[in-house]
Amino acid sequence: MLSVNNLRIQFGKRVLFEDVNLSFTKGNCYGVIGANGAGKSTFLKVISGELEPQKGEVVLDKKLRMSILSQDQNKFDNETVLRTVLLGHKRLIEIMDEKEVYYSKPDFNDEDGLKLADLEDEFVQMDGWEAESNAQMLLNGIGVTSEYHEMVMRDIDPTQKVKVLLAQALFGNPDLLILDEPTNNLEINTVRWLEKFLLNFENTVIVVSHNRHFMNKVCTHICDIDYGKINIFLGNYDFWYETSQLLLKQSREVNKKSETRAAELKEFIARFSANASKSKQATARKKELEKLTLSDIKPSTRKYPFIDFKPDRMAGNDILIVENLTKEGFFEDVSFRVNKGDKIAFVAKNSLQTTMLFDILAGEVKADSGTITIGKTITKAYMPENNEKYFKGVELNLVDWLKQYSKDDYEQFIRGWLGRMLFSGDEALKKASIISGGEKVRCMLAKTMLTGANLIILDEPTNHLDLESISALNKGMISYSGNLLFASHDQEIVNSTANRIIEILDKGTIDKMMTYDEYLDFIENLKK
Repeated sequence: MLSVNNLRIQFGKRVLFEDVNLSFTKGNCYGVIGANGAGKSTFLKVISGELEPQKGEVVLDKKLRMSILSQDQNKFDNETVLRTVLLGHKRLIEIMDEKEVYYSKPDFNDEDGLKLADLEDEFVQMDGWEAESNAQMLLNGIGVTSEYHEMVMRDIDPTQKVKVLLAQALFGNPDLLILDEPTNNLEINTVRWLEKFLLNFENTVIVVSHNRHFMNKVCTHICDIDYGKINIFLGNYDFWYETSQLLLKQSREVNKKSETRAAELKEFIARFSANASKSKQATARKKELEKLTLSDIKPSTRKYPFIDFKPDRMAGNDILIVENLTKEGFFEDVSFRVNKGDKIAFVAKNSLQTTMLFDILAGEVKADSGTITIGKTITKAYMPENNEKYFKGVELNLVDWLKQYSKDDYEQFIRGWLGRMLFSGDEALKKASIISGGEKVRCMLAKTMLTGANLIILDEPTNHLDLESISALNKGMISYSGNLLFASHDQEIVNSTANRIIEILDKGTIDKMMTYDEYLDFIENLKK
């Protein structure tokens, strides 16, 4: 359906990728991944025709229609919401506008009649008479209700604009759908709606997204930019990641027998092959996965931090009891008991509510009323969302910065911890005050690990992190043997880590022992 032949992209002396030969087929969803700066968005621009390659070509049948998610929120400010969606199918809009011209002509003649008849025939083939109602249904499904449909785009909220532009890209059943970060600024219900839409979409999707849960749900293949090449692998993001990590581990264990390695991979593939994202393709995909060999996927060259939270001592049975906690303007009568082994994800309509609760539990803010009882064996660590107070104006290098939080201040010991977080060599001598947002979070994770706490509180720990660091953090949170209280907008982390969900209401809570996906279904059923 779509092919990329001998593609080469270069900026100055830097070659992003070359000798790229790929085929994208109908019915599949391809997730494009790669390290920051690898060229994910650039690749989408080449496919869409926005950017010309230095070498090679992109071939798409001229009869097929490509649709692209617009990144310019102000591009359609003078159009109504409904017409903006219809503009997703350019030829359809052209026909509608041409028909309007002919029907309004005062000197309409036989030649005009023949042209109009041709337009009407093409219009019917495009299901034109249902176009407006289809666009309205799409808008309603995505959460843009009917009162917005005739409003001008410049007059609606930016969060609604994002949904309208997404509806525009999805409109009219395009043959090829290109989506660059489609879940950005979407609330969870809209993301779930989009997942369902794409699972039922019968044509081809190529998507870039940092939302791993979304990628795992919708992707049938992963398009990996690495080694200066682009390769397509069968399966979703987790399958690609876990396989790559397994092969990296095996490549380090050079003395391991090849038969053992092959058996380990076979068992792994069998476990993952049942997780096909599109049921109608599940059987065929499982057979393909079972045929994979060690040479089919290379270990990634991307670097992952090593995140491993280990408590210095095991907690007793008494962990934490919160009773009738109240903070004016945030919440009232919040009560819960943390059981041994609980990993609780806190959710709220307003993230300030979870942040305030965590600040109170960490002892940084006092509640207006209520009690907090902490078990005698508990040692806690808190990683706040806003970490500026740890770095602003701090002229220490990272080695000396981390020494402040370590029982052992031996430099090689500290460098070892920084190395885990990808600060090696001179990187460890950067000043703490000038590092990037993602580097600050990695430093805070190192600080948290050094505490050896058996109760950890994490407030939006994935902020500013790349996919590699998020994946490593996810593994660390899952393997942690202590208690976790956390809030995260990363749905995959919440769903894979939490055994319990507590939603903070204006008064009280909803407290359920279930995964996040199960909780969302529970809330959805309550509304019915």
